[in-house]
Formats: sequence, C-alpha cells, structure tokens
Amino acid sequence: MSELRQRPGREADGQQDSEGKESELESKLDGETASDSECKSEVAQAAPADDTPEVLNRALSNLSSRWKNWWVRGILTLAMIFFFFIIIYLGPMVLMMIVMCVQIKCFQEIITIGYNVYHSYDLPWFRTLSWYFLLCVNYFFYGETVTDYFFTLVQREEPLRILSKYHRFISFALYLTGFCMFVLSLVKKHYRLQFYMFGWTHVTLLIVVTQSHLIIHNLFEGMIWFIVPISCVICNDIMAYMFGFFFGRTPLIKLSYAMSGCTYFVCPVEFNNDTNRFTVDCEPSELFQLQEYSVPPVLQSVLSWKTIRMYPFQIHSTALSTFASLIGPFGGFFASGFKRAFKIKDFASTIPGHGGIMDRFDCQYLMATFVNVYIASFIRGPNPSKLIQQLLTLRPDQQLSIFNTLKAHLLDKGVLLGPEDA
Repeated sequence: MSELRQRPGREADGQQDSEGKESELESKLDGETASDSECKSEVAQAAPADDTPEVLNRALSNLSSRWKNWWVRGILTLAMIFFFFIIIYLGPMVLMMIVMCVQIKCFQEIITIGYNVYHSYDLPWFRTLSWYFLLCVNYFFYGETVTDYFFTLVQREEPLRILSKYHRFISFALYLTGFCMFVLSLVKKHYRLQFYMFGWTHVTLLIVVTQSHLIIHNLFEGMIWFIVPISCVICNDIMAYMFGFFFGRTPLIKLSYAMSGCTYFVCPVEFNNDTNRFTVDCEPSELFQLQEYSVPPVLQSVLSWKTIRMYPFQIHSTALSTFASLIGPFGGFFASGFKRAFKIKDFASTIPGHGGIMDRFDCQYLMATFVNVYIASFIRGPNPSKLIQQLLTLRPDQQLSIFNTLKAHLLDKGVLLGPEDA
C-alpha cells in the first residue's frame, strides 16, 4: 500500500520534471535562458537612482516627495525653456545641430534598453552595427536634404557635386556593408535573438531618425513651423502635469501672431551666393501677411464685428494645436506602453525629474510627422527659386529647349504677344 501511495507522488514528480524540461526547452527555443531571465528581472526590479542635484536636494529637503518632485520638474522645465530660447536666437543651423544631438541621444537610450535586457548573451557586434546603421541612415537623409535645399552650394563645390550625383548609390553601398556584417556575425545559438535585435535597431531608426529628419525639413520651411508645433506640445505637456496643482491656460494664438510678422521666423533657410552664408531673409508669403476675413453672420451680432484682420497662419495654427492636444499625446501613450513592457520608469536619467531625452520627445516626433504632412498637403507649392537654380545647372542647349517650350506655352495661354500681335 505504501508503494502504491508513493507511486502517484513519483509520477507527479516525474510529470513536474518533464514539464520543467519542456518549459526549459520552450524557453531555449524562444531565445531565453535562465541567466537572461535573471538579467531581465534585474533590469525590471532595479530601483531608480536619485538623480536630483545635491543643491536642490538640500534646498527642498523640508518638502514632501510630491512637492519636491513638482519643484524639481518646474525648475528643470524653466531651465530647458531658457535653453530653448537661446538656441532659437542662435539660428536655424544651430537648431539643426541640436535636433541631431537629440536624435542621437534618443537612439542611444532605446538601444541601451535592448542591450540591458539581453546583456547576458553578449551578442557580437550588436552595438557596433547599431551605431553603424545610425550613421548610414543619417548620411542618406542629410545628404538628400542638403541636395534639395542647397542645390547651388552643392553644384559649386566639386566634392559635394560628386557626392550628390552618386549619393543614393553610396548610401545603399554603406547599408549593404552593414547588412553583410550582420549576416557574418550570426552565431548558431543566438540566431533568433540576433534577428530580434536587428529588428529592434531598424524600428528605432524608423521612429527616431526618420521623424527627427522631418523636424529639420519643417525647420527649413521657416522656424515658425518648428517653434509653434513644439510649443503646442510643450504647453500641452505642462498643463497636463500641472492640472492637478493649478488651473491655467497659455495664449498660443498670441505667440503665433507675434512670430508671423517677423521675417526671422517665417522665411525659409537659403544659401546666399554673394555672402557665402545661410540666410533667413525674404519677402513673407501671403500666409504671413495680414488678411481681412468676414465674420460669419451668426457671430456678427455677438461680436459686433463684420470683418477681422488676422494672419492666415493663425488659422493653420488652430489645426496644429488641435492635433497637439488630441492626437499628440498618443505618442506619449505609445512610449509609456513601451516602458511598461520592460518595467522601467524612464528611458534614462539624463534630466532630473523628467527622465531621459526620449521621455520629453515622445510626442514631438509624432507632431513633427503631422506638421510635415500638413505642410506638404496644404501649404507647400512649387518653389520658383529652386527650379531656377536647377535650370541654371543645365547645358545651354537644354536651357534653350526649355525656354522655347515655355515660350510656346505662354503664347498659347495668351500671356505673351506673338509677332503678329505686336
């Protein structure tokens, strides 16, 4: 009887052992080992270090943790806003460099999370290839931007002209080199995990690099397309955080009104051949000139106005602020879901009280994509200056052919008078 009683226990033990082996086998097939699970738990359970400067810690030592966090975030927010004003004053080229630095830091934060989660595998060439692909993608995007916006400068310099002519082939060759390096680095035991990391890198490039490049495109259309969208997201984030403490509102419509009348903000970035410098000086387009609009009859009795004078850009700024308030936060929700998936509070601890750079730019990237699409759909039209620059680089016979074609077209439209009409 005792043997009979012991058999079920032995069978249960054997069943547990087999289930344990099966689960271990499944874990191995999924690219995870016990050491990897321990590494993940260490990453998930690691308590965030106090990154608050010692000066602030001493000054705010008598406050509760809730109010201490509020003051730390507030002081650092004001510091970042002050820094934002400084880089705006320094001009669009400095802004472009800042965007590139932010992009690199965001990429580093996301890649570091992947590396920390799977650190026990010691994947060969993972970090090197990740940064190499970042270099390739930036070379491609910035090369395209320079060729598109500064065509005259590129054609004037022989090295730049050669690089521009074969830019896409060089970009493809660089990426193909990285692709071959990745294939050669594959290790038999870690195939699946290495492809996970290959996908991790490329999705990070898609989210961070591509969208930060769109920010630079918006910047070259005029700094107002950079400042207003970013300000909308910043104010939305600040009000969302402070709503539990205070109530307030920020008059963004006045901000757009003030900038619309200044050429420094509304003019696109161009290269001046005479001074050999990048300039932001132009005759503002109709978008940034005061227009008179009729007030709808329903509102005339309420406002006692029949017409109102405003910049057309103020109407567009309504669409930008609406997107920043309703859809922009979904970029933050996406980032929050990502952090919860790996049980981390912030992407990094770069900014005390705020987390990493990516924590502050999660909504900005989605906003930049919308602004770029909005400009392409409703704002941007043919650019005569770019067209003339390209025509001047053609051979004389090609220029003459285009001239005759354009002349015949204008004669048919009646814009030019023919010899018989003179």
